[in-house]
Amino acid sequence: MDTPPGRSIDDLLAIMARLRDREHGCPWDVEQDFDTIAPYTIEEAYEVADAIDRKDYADLRDELGDLLLQVVFHARMAEEAGHFGFADVVAAICDKLVRRHPHVFGAARFDSAAAQTRAWDALKAAERADKGDADDSALAGIARGLPEWQRALKLQQKAARVGFDWPEVGPVLAKLGEEIEEVRCEFAAGADAERLTDEVGDVLFVCVNLARHAKVDFSQALRHANAKFERRFRRMEALAVASGQALGERTLAEQDALWDAAKAEERQRPTR
Repeated sequence: MDTPPGRSIDDLLAIMARLRDREHGCPWDVEQDFDTIAPYTIEEAYEVADAIDRKDYADLRDELGDLLLQVVFHARMAEEAGHFGFADVVAAICDKLVRRHPHVFGAARFDSAAAQTRAWDALKAAERADKGDADDSALAGIARGLPEWQRALKLQQKAARVGFDWPEVGPVLAKLGEEIEEVRCEFAAGADAERLTDEVGDVLFVCVNLARHAKVDFSQALRHANAKFERRFRRMEALAVASGQALGERTLAEQDALWDAAKAEERQRPTR
């Protein structure tokens, strides 16, 4: 696909500089800082993932632009503060990619993907050491700012690389049943808030582990579940209104019946 003429990364950098101009820029853009922009950066990354999940490539193009804007925004603020500029960001990632792929850009050779992963981890550990990070744990280098489900996944992946992992899904399912039973016991014992937080956390951690063993993307699976719930709930509302009484005015049993009807409609709908 040909690139549309007339726009380049230099144009985007110039637009961002103008938006941040203290005299002639946008007041909202001018007053932002790293802390206020960070949530938008995270949100845009999720919107990219959503467009990919929906296979909406026109929207993906737009969302990638929004995400690129976040990079340019942060780089502009950093340049204003004298830390670094956009060119430094580009140089840093180029250098990192070349450094971490010696089998592509150098003479290194690996016998397997596992060997390559070990070498990758070793390179990252060396980089941390060069920066003065003395943490030599197998779990070192996992960002604290990640969504907790993603941090759980990375903790499990890193532990697995040194052999601390179940060899198959059976024990994971058994552990999930065990953790759910512990939650049930906490409810039976009076539902202490601190203990329930601990036990429910264990259930969620094992759910991430189950998704990992099933080779299912936890975030994608949850997005699908959310979309399914929303779709069916909205259909329940429509069915309720069509029969003359709003959903909120129904008993729970009646609402359950509408939920079953919405599910049945989906099962009967032809697939393409």
